[in-house]
Amino acid sequence: MALAHPPQDRAWRGFTRALLLAMAGLFVAYLALAVVVDPYDTGRSTLLSRGAVRPQGPRTASALRGRDLAYAGAVIGNSHIQLIEPAALTRSTGIPFVQLSVPATGPSEQFALLGWYLKHHPRPEAIVLSADAFWCSDDPSFPSEHGFPYWLLGDWPAYLQGLLRFTAAQETINRLGWLLNPRRKQAVADGWWDYEANYLSQGFGRDPAKKAALERPVGPETEPHHGGPFPVGDRLRAELARIPAETALVLVFPPVYARAEPPAGSPREAAESACRAEVRAALAVHPRNTVIDGRAGRSEANNPDLFFDQTHYRLPLARSLTGEIAAAIVRLRTHATE
Repeated sequence: MALAHPPQDRAWRGFTRALLLAMAGLFVAYLALAVVVDPYDTGRSTLLSRGAVRPQGPRTASALRGRDLAYAGAVIGNSHIQLIEPAALTRSTGIPFVQLSVPATGPSEQFALLGWYLKHHPRPEAIVLSADAFWCSDDPSFPSEHGFPYWLLGDWPAYLQGLLRFTAAQETINRLGWLLNPRRKQAVADGWWDYEANYLSQGFGRDPAKKAALERPVGPETEPHHGGPFPVGDRLRAELARIPAETALVLVFPPVYARAEPPAGSPREAAESACRAEVRAALAVHPRNTVIDGRAGRSEANNPDLFFDQTHYRLPLARSLTGEIAAAIVRLRTHATE
């Protein structure tokens, strides 16, 4: 004969079931709210979309900027090309450009942004890619020391999983507050960020110690390099296969200060040259491409007033580079119609 459970046990089981159901209900309710609010405006839910970028860093703002159909051209890279002004490219080419560059990123993050942009712009008019030293890694996973929200640009399962983090919950609340504020602030829609003032405030260009660091020659083996092959070559070929043949594609090797160049004849110089050659070879699979080589012995590279540090150039040089990029795009498009 089975013994009846004591009333106290039944009460505890009932309480436990009620608690678990309540927790499950709260979980489902939060997830449903987060999906509807879409804290970073990825477009998975447009019920509360206002077509404006809420002030935030470029890592998360790129989800909205990259899907904005107003932009038929994109600049993708990191802080080594972030000073290229999209509005200036637009004025010179007639193509509405967006800046999708994110500081402290490498090829893995940049190709993810390219994929997101192409998902929403299957036939872009022009794309500008920046290939700096991070592209020359011998690790095909292109590891980064800085986190990146791949889940924002991923599929639904990855997105839902990403919403289950504390920062996403915070941003869900923050975006609700922003939406309810009639005087809500907005970030620049096209992603333009002139960070020159930020660098100047940190003493770059004035601090004697920082000036001395700018002039410090780079040794032949300051950091490990190898002679290839470079995984970025195959990865770039695969990414370029997604870009329509009629899209003007400009790849930029961003300028560095002359003291940052490796000594002539050193293993590092040979490795970096081999890497750039590999990138050029991969780029050739796209029929409408050109390269702007900021590392090709430019006279501006010897002017310390044009650089904050050895790899970040200032606005005057950025403007000159912007003009070159725009002219290259116009040439590619003009030749295509001849």
